[in-house]
Amino acid sequence: MQEIRVGIVGAAFMGRAHSNAYLDVGSYFQLDAPVRMQAVCDTDADAADRLSRQYGWLSVETSWEKLVKRDDIDMIDICTSNKTHMPIAVEAARAGKHVICEKPLCMNADEAKQMLNAAREADVRHMTAFNYRRVPAILLAKQLIDDGKIGQIFHFNAVYYQDWLVDPNFPFTWRHDVKEGGSGAHGDMNAHTVDLARFLVGEFHSITAAQETFVKERNKPGGTKDKVTVDDALYFMARFKNGALGNFMATRFATGRKNFLRLEIFGSNGSLVFNLERLNELQYFSRMDASLSQGFRTIMVTEGNHPFLNKWWPPGHIIGWEHTFIHEIGDFLQAVAGQIEVKADFYDGLRCQQVLDAAVTSAVEQKWIDIPNA
Repeated sequence: MQEIRVGIVGAAFMGRAHSNAYLDVGSYFQLDAPVRMQAVCDTDADAADRLSRQYGWLSVETSWEKLVKRDDIDMIDICTSNKTHMPIAVEAARAGKHVICEKPLCMNADEAKQMLNAAREADVRHMTAFNYRRVPAILLAKQLIDDGKIGQIFHFNAVYYQDWLVDPNFPFTWRHDVKEGGSGAHGDMNAHTVDLARFLVGEFHSITAAQETFVKERNKPGGTKDKVTVDDALYFMARFKNGALGNFMATRFATGRKNFLRLEIFGSNGSLVFNLERLNELQYFSRMDASLSQGFRTIMVTEGNHPFLNKWWPPGHIIGWEHTFIHEIGDFLQAVAGQIEVKADFYDGLRCQQVLDAAVTSAVEQKWIDIPNA
């Protein structure tokens, strides 16, 4: 494969984040097959044209159906609203295209199974874009856990706080419509923490949840209002198959918090704490330390032997949120070129979606729900 020709669907926020990654990835990853930013697609032609001019996409489409059939496209990147993930991914796979799709993978587990089956049947590479798996500090936490540094895990606690909906006059968007998004803060934010829990701790056994919509209606253009049909906040407790307990909260009504994702992992020999707003740091407590020196230490995850950091700057020169997308895209491009195997894939997206679905069911039925086997 001389080059990997990419078509991206969606020219909004995530389209920008992924476009920036394609633009920079070749400067930091040793790619056997360089990336070619072949086409950007959006139903809004003006938005597609702006993204094309800003980041250097070579052509513009307004029909994803046409995009996935193009002979000059090897890989499809899906950055659209959740409702469209499944049909785009399935048709792209059937057309022989490799597929990376933003999280949550789709609207529900049944759609996720269709996506996974289509990718497997077509024998194409597939990735669910859980970019936080590629934060160096998270990968260091994974390494410490796998090396037994914190022992048996007892608790995994995760909060994901934002406040951009606290204002009741914030207008209605597709994210307020269950038919477009499947859920609200839950699917958008708990998708990340559920995946990180699976990545760091293991599979879920069962959960119980509660949810709330604090602002029932939102303004639309022209002075009309529309009913909000998704959650503003959803929290749940979990049991893991290995016996650990979990506590999860996602809300867009955490006044003062902008993008605050905090993980706490407590084990028999130590503990780990991570805060996305301090992305380069990992807090680590070890019971093996001498009593006089015990306490949480802050590890500055910028050393060249830390995950991914050999691609960047000297120690102490921090990286940012946008770099996680470069790591993600770099790994997937290497997978498409046959250099490496890659996770998280559509199977991981399915397993995450099963937990998300169970939480919604639990919140409605007010009972514990077991997570199905794969």
